[in-house]
Amino acid sequence: MNTEAKRVLEAVRDGEMQVDEALLALKTAPYEDIGFAKVDLHRKIRQGVPEVIYGAGKTPEQIRGILDVMRGNGQERVLITRLDESAARSLAETHPIRYDARSRTALLGERPAPDGIGRIVVATGGTSDIPVAEEAAATAEAFGNEVVRLYDVGVAGLHRLLDHKEEIMSASVIIAIAGMEGALASVVAGLADCPVIAVPTSVGYGASFHGLSALLAMLNSCAGGVSVVNIDNGFGAGYLAGMINHMETKR
Repeated sequence: MNTEAKRVLEAVRDGEMQVDEALLALKTAPYEDIGFAKVDLHRKIRQGVPEVIYGAGKTPEQIRGILDVMRGNGQERVLITRLDESAARSLAETHPIRYDARSRTALLGERPAPDGIGRIVVATGGTSDIPVAEEAAATAEAFGNEVVRLYDVGVAGLHRLLDHKEEIMSASVIIAIAGMEGALASVVAGLADCPVIAVPTSVGYGASFHGLSALLAMLNSCAGGVSVVNIDNGFGAGYLAGMINHMETKR
């Protein structure tokens, strides 16, 4: 993935930025301490993706303070995850966020045009997995990825998944999201030639142990090319998929 530091250096090389401007961009304080938070201002330079606000457990006032620091330091786009509707309504009074209740995410700023190397497919075992899937999809889209959604294509009706072989086989990354026994990831990985990110969800009856059964099943996948994130961690899957979809050769 192209990092902000590389972009700055390329701008100097191409005569689009003066050396002093570049030096200032790279010397900017790495974080700003606002008491209740230390806002990371160099994350985009280090990782290519700016800091994301985890909304759960934060008051609207705290989120508002973090947003102000980010925007004041030039961050044009801010993603907020795990944001409840009441906090979103409060934030919307002062900041033009776009809130999606299904994924519990909000985006401040414009969603970028997709510029990844291919498409990310987000597939769910069932309809009950969609909230986690939407968090993954919203995260990937916020960082410049094209997302294809395949919902309710679980192994209880395998023909539903097989009807989408073209999308699966042409994807650059697949996020397979399932609760219950978590079998979807293994099946998808057996059909695809790209990385598969498995997301266990807390969907299921008693012996699913709130997603633990799906987690263990996905960790024990017999298909190659499967990595696993934490239970219900749609954000982590969407973030990782976006990084893979923006990989470039390093020499």
